[in-house]
Amino acid sequence: MRRAILIGAIVVTPLVVSAQQSVKLPRVGIVGLRSPHDDCTRPQPRSEALLQGLRDLGYVPERSIVIDRRCYMNDEQLRKALSDFIRLKTDVIVAGNPAEARAAREVTKEVPIVCVSCGDPVDGGLVTSLARPGVNLTGLGSVSYEIWGKRVQLLKETVPGVSRVAAVLNPDNPSIHPTLRALAEATRVSGIEIQRIDFRSPGDFEQAFRSAANLGVGAVLIQDDPKTYSARGQIADLALKHRLPSVSGTLELAEAGLLIAYGPDRIAMWRRGAMFIDKILKGAKPGDLPFEQPTKYQLVINMKTAKALGMTIPSLVLLRADRVIE
Repeated sequence: MRRAILIGAIVVTPLVVSAQQSVKLPRVGIVGLRSPHDDCTRPQPRSEALLQGLRDLGYVPERSIVIDRRCYMNDEQLRKALSDFIRLKTDVIVAGNPAEARAAREVTKEVPIVCVSCGDPVDGGLVTSLARPGVNLTGLGSVSYEIWGKRVQLLKETVPGVSRVAAVLNPDNPSIHPTLRALAEATRVSGIEIQRIDFRSPGDFEQAFRSAANLGVGAVLIQDDPKTYSARGQIADLALKHRLPSVSGTLELAEAGLLIAYGPDRIAMWRRGAMFIDKILKGAKPGDLPFEQPTKYQLVINMKTAKALGMTIPSLVLLRADRVIE
């Protein structure tokens, strides 16, 4: 039987195991940031990919493993969810990004944590070595800073005559300093001026795009960040409203209506995260499991948005696309 329990804005959806089960099943806790408009009881594509990865390894939710999903909308709710995992003697905590991994490390130095999209864990101060994390955290990194230059180049190829773009960034993101260095290098190589615009909450995006439009930029770069992911529909709508061609590294933003996304396939990364969970449940220590880097990057172009913006995507760009949304 599946039961949903509403605690403030946190939704708990454990897969309940029969009381007759005599053997304690391994418990995996997953946290996820949600916007106020999301249905927290409905599994998201990324967590579903993780579950599919576990199924591929022979785990059967409700029969051989317990999956406890918790959603949060602020730091206090995140800490509450993580503390509940500890109280329930969770065997593995799954974090979807560096901020969640950091919060989990603050709550426990013992329970294994698998971070499935962890930015640059070394630059972010989460571990000192990718090859040997040495703490209760492992998983997959998701940052290749050179990719910022490739996104700027995509805009240069796609938006005729663009000479100035805005970069919408979260200054609290653990990767902010290397990101700024990468953007400075992208400016040097491409000759395109990049204007920084900060945000700290989804409520800032309206003003961020208004500022970008007032600055007269020709396009917008969107940082990969949990808050941009959770507000992907809002961001896509604002980019279209202000008629600003925009690119992100989060593929789901293009699915939501952003013009271009180029970045790692995070669905594949979440599915790969199941392998780390399996190894830990079989006795491996997370500190001994090397972090992995993404092996698959995708270029997604939303042609519906291009038509709405009155743009023609160059054929050479279209030929490189892994997916075109018509």
